[in-house]
Amino acid sequence: MQWIIFMLLLFISSMEMLTQNRWKKQASAGLLENCTGCVLCSEDNGCITCHHRLFLLIWRDGIRQYGMCVHTCPPGYFGVRGLEVNRCTKCRSPSCESCFSRDFCMKCKDKFYLYKGQCFRQCPPGTAAQPDTRECQESCEPGPWSEWSACTHESRTCGCKWGVETRVREVPEAAREDGTACPARLETRRCRMKKHCPGGE
Repeated sequence: MQWIIFMLLLFISSMEMLTQNRWKKQASAGLLENCTGCVLCSEDNGCITCHHRLFLLIWRDGIRQYGMCVHTCPPGYFGVRGLEVNRCTKCRSPSCESCFSRDFCMKCKDKFYLYKGQCFRQCPPGTAAQPDTRECQESCEPGPWSEWSACTHESRTCGCKWGVETRVREVPEAAREDGTACPARLETRRCRMKKHCPGGE
C-alpha cells in the first residue's frame, strides 16, 4: 500500500515539474516577444512594470489590454514619471499629436490649429491661422486714434515755420505681451507753426 502511495506522489510531482517547465518555456518565449525592458511581465498582457528609466505604455485591442516598455511615449501620449512606475498617458483630445499634460496640447495633427493648448479646425474669432506653424495667432485690433497733438519744433510751439504733430492709439495689453504683429500705434505729420512767439521769443 505504501508503495502505491509513493508511486502516486512521484507521478504527481513529475506532472507538476513538467507543467512548470512548459510554463517557463512559454513565458520565456513571451518575454522575448512582448516583454523587452519589463521587470514584471504577463504572457497574455505583456509588460506590467518597467525598468526605472522606461515608460509603461498600455493600450487596448478590443477587450484585451497590452503593456509595453518604451523609452519615449508615442504621438498622442505624454510621459508621467511616478515613484513606482512611469506611464505613458494618452492626450485627451484625439486631434492632439503631442501634449504637455492630459488637457494641454503642444502640437496638433494635420488640418488642426493650436491655440492656448487646444486644437481647432478653424481658428477662433479674433485670431488668424499661421500655416507655417499651424497655430492661431491673436490678431491685434488697436483702439481709435487720438486727436492730433499741438504742432511743435524741438518742444516749442512757436518761433519756427514748420513743426510736427502726432497722434496715438492704444493696443490691447495681451497683444503686446504675446509679441503679436500690430498696426502702427503712433503717427506723425508735418504741420505749419506760428512764426512768432508771444513776447517776441
